[in-house]
Amino acid sequence: MSNIAKAFDHGKAFIPFITCGDPDLETTAAAVRAAVENGADLVELGIPFSDPSAEGPVIQAASLRALTGGVTTDKIFDLVRDLRRDVTVPMVFMTYANVVFSYGAERFIRTCQEIGIDGLILPDIPYEEKEEFLEICHQYGVDLVSLIAPTSQNRIASIAQEAEGFIYIVSSLGVTGTRSEITTDLGSIVAVIRENTKIPCAVGFGISNPQQARQMAEVSDGAIVGSAIMKIIGEYGREAPAHVGKYVRAMSDALK
Repeated sequence: MSNIAKAFDHGKAFIPFITCGDPDLETTAAAVRAAVENGADLVELGIPFSDPSAEGPVIQAASLRALTGGVTTDKIFDLVRDLRRDVTVPMVFMTYANVVFSYGAERFIRTCQEIGIDGLILPDIPYEEKEEFLEICHQYGVDLVSLIAPTSQNRIASIAQEAEGFIYIVSSLGVTGTRSEITTDLGSIVAVIRENTKIPCAVGFGISNPQQARQMAEVSDGAIVGSAIMKIIGEYGREAPAHVGKYVRAMSDALK
């Protein structure tokens, strides 16, 4: 059984996304620990990339700050080694294919296994092209997490059948960012997923407040929040971890 499944063992999962290295890696480490202490069930760690095509302005700005500050993939691996001394919840990386390619796919995924990363999310890899990563992921026991978007329509069943870890449901078209309301018919997407797999699914993109998180968790197994958290970090900088903890507590309580 995938380690990621543990995140969904005790009710609806709250999954924060944190860009590594914004404003520095010490702040990232403190923010992750604050999130976990306040009820985060799984943590998505973003490895910044210079051209993050799926991200809105908040996460783009966070990535830019991190890269300008000198963050590298190796430094992020060290960050995870440090976190794994006391953080036991599942953790996954979210990044872009280019980051993995330039590091060397096998070396990257092998290191994920060594440091305790449970899964990998690559939003720019289409379902049809995942094979080149999938084989290496299977070799090292790292789940390649599938995304299902409102445009996936006739591919939802086949994506769900092959999914591992959890399924990341993209709530709306476009890039990440907070939205005032989410209008996609997620219920019908989840219904197709449920017919084809027992793997849990969580909704991300656009969720920013406890009410939205609760709505998303009513149709799925959890909620993923990135931009709203990176907005807090952008605003408070090194003082952000306490504010992140408070925010995660409110979101987590709404789901439980």
